[in-house]
Amino acid sequence: MIATVTLNPCLDRTITVHRLVVDETNRWTGTHLYAGGKGIDVSRAIHEMDGITTAYGFVGGPDGRILEILLDEEGLPFSFTPIMQETRTNFIITDTTTSQQTRINAPGPRILKKELERFIGKLRRIYPSPDLMVFGGSVPPGVPVNIYHDLVMEANGFGIRSILDSEGQWLEEGIKAKPYLVKPNVREAEELLKTELSTEKAIINGALGLVEMGIEVAVVSRGTDGIVAATKEKIIKAVPPPVKVRSAVGAGDCAIAGLALKLAYGEPLIEACQLAVAMGTAAVLTPGTELCHRTDVEKMLPQIKVGEISTKQRAKAFFTGSNEISS
Repeated sequence: MIATVTLNPCLDRTITVHRLVVDETNRWTGTHLYAGGKGIDVSRAIHEMDGITTAYGFVGGPDGRILEILLDEEGLPFSFTPIMQETRTNFIITDTTTSQQTRINAPGPRILKKELERFIGKLRRIYPSPDLMVFGGSVPPGVPVNIYHDLVMEANGFGIRSILDSEGQWLEEGIKAKPYLVKPNVREAEELLKTELSTEKAIINGALGLVEMGIEVAVVSRGTDGIVAATKEKIIKAVPPPVKVRSAVGAGDCAIAGLALKLAYGEPLIEACQLAVAMGTAAVLTPGTELCHRTDVEKMLPQIKVGEISTKQRAKAFFTGSNEISS
């Protein structure tokens, strides 16, 4: 089983309007509720691929109950810890005439010390132990900035491998606990390493730099250019075919789900990278907050180009052109 943790889940309320005018009364033409959060979306994508998963996190108030109802309607297993304050709601305003979106995100509810302790106690009691744990997303008020460090250390103590997908201070602190895998995008990796990663060679060296920090698998996502993954022994590149992007929302979470689905059960890293890129690419084919569909993933999988070399060979030409993989 793959357990996911979303410390700051949300209700995304999408409102569509026809020709948004600032400082005027606007009437919406449609509205949609979506149970969101990085870990939740990872579980959703795993569930879509018939993987076994449970989503963990905090929920509170009427909006928290709505979030649970929405997930229950999807058939997605969850086990949330109740809190006093209300689950946050984000507002996404979409102008149908321009397709432009305005997003207004809430910081999240304040988590009490006793609520955090109760949540950590629940994670300790998961039985049977997960094959892999995924920690991701923002951290709500009241939760210490080093929470991902503590959660990864807890997982390490139980012999459970973990994937960390966050940013800024949360990632910087969490990485000190040496999670099994981290997956920053290029910008997040630049912030973490405090260096510019403007070329493919720099990205590869950046991934290897993360490995030198004690990370077993470092994956840097590059949007439409796919991913670069590194371990002490190997470097892998996976590249998708050109596709028409309808929405990039959730593509990174689907990629995490692909990595988790393979690595949780001991499959080769190169296969995990291929599935990750297939799922991430399938996600951009869907509109709005929709994630990947299994049928799209299965069609995309054989189209993903993957290559692998040993780290000792990295000084040699590995890739030719922007998306071609040399032999």
